[in-house]
Amino acid sequence: MKYKLTAESKNINGVTLYRIEALKDFGSVKAGDLGGWVELESNLSQDGTAWVYGNAQIFDNAKVYGDAKVYGNALVYGAAWVYDNGEVGGTAQVFGNAKVYGDAKVYGNATVYDNGEVGGTAKVYGDAWVFGYAKVSGDAKVYGNAWVFGNAWVFSDAEVYGDAKVYGNTKVYGNAEIYGYAEVSGDSESQASDAIDDAMGD
Repeated sequence: MKYKLTAESKNINGVTLYRIEALKDFGSVKAGDLGGWVELESNLSQDGTAWVYGNAQIFDNAKVYGDAKVYGNALVYGAAWVYDNGEVGGTAQVFGNAKVYGDAKVYGNATVYDNGEVGGTAKVYGDAWVFGYAKVSGDAKVYGNAWVFGNAWVFSDAEVYGDAKVYGNTKVYGNAEIYGYAEVSGDSESQASDAIDDAMGD
């Protein structure tokens, strides 16, 4: 075992969470280090270097495993999974059946939920939302107040930011940038940066 639940606990909305303590050195964690909070031992794998730091909280049927990191004041709950080298930090929330994996990072005040997925080396941050069956992968970035939802897929080097909304069966990829108050939906594909002008009606 790499960690144990300590006697230090707190109650969040009727759920009792326990502070964790490392029992051995692994990754950047040293034996005796106190971590974040989990409801159940099943929330954080005893294998790999996965760890929950600071005031981060994992509960319900959520799982953090592999070499994943959850830190800051982040919340991971529901049936969400954070694995591989995925990171969730800041005040981000990942819940529902959402997944964060690969080398992806979700931080700031971002929210990923429903069946949303963030993978590859993608970053979702700011006040961005990814939900429905939406997927963000590759080197894509979703930030600001942007929403990606429905069955939308943002990948490659694409960026969605500002107050933009990408939804439906849309694919945004290549060097595309969707921003401002743009809304891209339906079965459209935005590949090049000139897609911005069309999307914004300029």
